Amino acid sequence: MPKTQVSCPNCRQPVIAEIQQLFDVDADQRAKQMLLSGMYNMIQCSNCGYQGNLATPIVYHDPDKELLLTFVPPEIDLPKNEQEKVIGSLINQSINRLPQEKRKAYIFQPQSTLSMQGLVERILESDGITKEMIAAQEKRLQLIQRLLTASEESRIELAKTEEELIDAEFYGLLNRLYETAALSGDQDGAQKIADLQKTIMPVTEYGKELLAQNEEAEAAIKSLQDAGDTLTRDKLLDLLINAPGDTHLQVLVSLARSGMDYEFFQLLSQRIDRARGDGRVRLINLREQLLEMTEAIDRQAEERRMLAKQLLSTIVNSPNVEEALRENLPVVDEFFIGEVESATMEARKSGNLEQLAALQKIAEVIEKASAPPPEIQFIEQLIQAGDDSQRDQILHENSEKITPEFLGIFANLLAQIENNEDKELKKQVSDVYDQVLRFSMHANLQS
Repeated sequence: MPKTQVSCPNCRQPVIAEIQQLFDVDADQRAKQMLLSGMYNMIQCSNCGYQGNLATPIVYHDPDKELLLTFVPPEIDLPKNEQEKVIGSLINQSINRLPQEKRKAYIFQPQSTLSMQGLVERILESDGITKEMIAAQEKRLQLIQRLLTASEESRIELAKTEEELIDAEFYGLLNRLYETAALSGDQDGAQKIADLQKTIMPVTEYGKELLAQNEEAEAAIKSLQDAGDTLTRDKLLDLLINAPGDTHLQVLVSLARSGMDYEFFQLLSQRIDRARGDGRVRLINLREQLLEMTEAIDRQAEERRMLAKQLLSTIVNSPNVEEALRENLPVVDEFFIGEVESATMEARKSGNLEQLAALQKIAEVIEKASAPPPEIQFIEQLIQAGDDSQRDQILHENSEKITPEFLGIFANLLAQIENNEDKELKKQVSDVYDQVLRFSMHANLQS
């Protein structure tokens, strides 16, 4: 999203911010989440300290729900003809990139809403979410805001007092807010949310359950890592039999599904035949569990493969392959890439040069999109440098890259690996960050 200059609502001084007026779900899968979270059009004025959402005309479009909503904040006092001009331009942008088959009667009757809350409620109603459910979510949002502004001691006390609101929906909302802040580049906001979650999880019942599940999942992953290349069907079966809980079992199955083939289940049946009493009953129940879990995984994988195949067919047959792919990049996953590889092999065998050219374009766009951003590549270069002196030389040669935005990205990376078990990696990244920070401060003093 491009940055633009706007006026601070409080002191009217110019502020640079990322402003979005069109939230088109068909063009950007994150648009709905961003709008509902409230983490959009955020401005922070360095002159007066004001921080909040900038009031601006908004258009929300979800063609799958046949929903075209508009909102013009009354406080901006925009004349009627100007409102129509701005809203009309935004609607035209959305409709112009809409495929012909999706252009239905609703696009000629946009629904205006009197408030931002009304717009949000219409979006949620289209998802089957009632006003009561919206009110409950609003309570959780208000609680999150209170927790974010409270001191650590007050935060813990408040979390205990309002514990009935701190449930699966609360943590789901907190995670969505974190993702939105991180995606919009608000590193400070993302860090505050991460710190809040870290503080309240050990003092709330649902938080304790989540921590226990996370520990179980980590233990399952570690057991597979410890087995390494020596993991056989027999060893995998032992791990599954000795799994201490359902979460542990589910993680093992999801990560080791490829090893649970016909031969694996034969081994399990042989153990059942040799077992007696309660041990036999337990193994029979385990077999039923494993069959259900693997069937569910296979069913989901097949559904995702079919969706990937349909998406690939749509993109290959579109007038502009590269543009169609870029519009769908948020949903490109390993299943889609697998379908691209399969289709490429098939096109080579059949000699379909036109389709092969389209598939090669798709592969090129995916390769470019999956490459790490330049900032991350530079961070990797600094981490891989032999010692501090080599790193210092790299910094001097690339001093123009050490911007506040770069430091923010680096700080966010440091926060992300905070819970990593590799202490050596954490120390290395932290040391490099400190050196970059010192370099930046020294450069600022000199200038």
